[in-house]
Amino acid sequence: MSAEKNNTIIQAIGAYGKNLLGFIRRRVKNDADAEDILQDVWYQFSSVLNSEPIEQTGAWLYRVARNKIIDKHKKHTETLLDDMVVDDDEDEALDFKAILMTEATTPETQYLRNLFWEQLFIALDELPEEQRQVFIWQELDDIPFKEIAERTGEKIQTLVSRKRYAVLHLRQRLRQLYDEITEY
Repeated sequence: MSAEKNNTIIQAIGAYGKNLLGFIRRRVKNDADAEDILQDVWYQFSSVLNSEPIEQTGAWLYRVARNKIIDKHKKHTETLLDDMVVDDDEDEALDFKAILMTEATTPETQYLRNLFWEQLFIALDELPEEQRQVFIWQELDDIPFKEIAERTGEKIQTLVSRKRYAVLHLRQRLRQLYDEITEY
């Protein structure tokens, strides 16, 4: 590692490290996740310095951190797939989950994952704002109903009901995708 690159990394850590960690902590559920994401950001920063100059270091670091947080939320959401796709035939449900959860990254699995996320976010956009927001806070941001109730001033039962309607809608929309994928 060149001395210039080393100095650039040290300066960036000194200038942005504490605030960047705070930014990440506010958006993930625990400190361990925040530190993992921060480590990924610094690793990517050090890798990119070899290949291209970064004009606005702060903006670049926050953009990468935001992308890493979104990736983390997507991974968390993948584990909730069973809640959204319910099937009487247990084997078929497991096959669908296997497609999305497989470690192998083939063009086919990558395409199916992208298609799933695209359809999930389209379906979320179709929901009324209150239902969408409760679902995102509860499932993607992992915020407990009690905290959401404190934020919004709504009763917990109202929030549970809104989430239920959101889940029913998402199940219906993702059911169409599931049927299309399993036809092959």
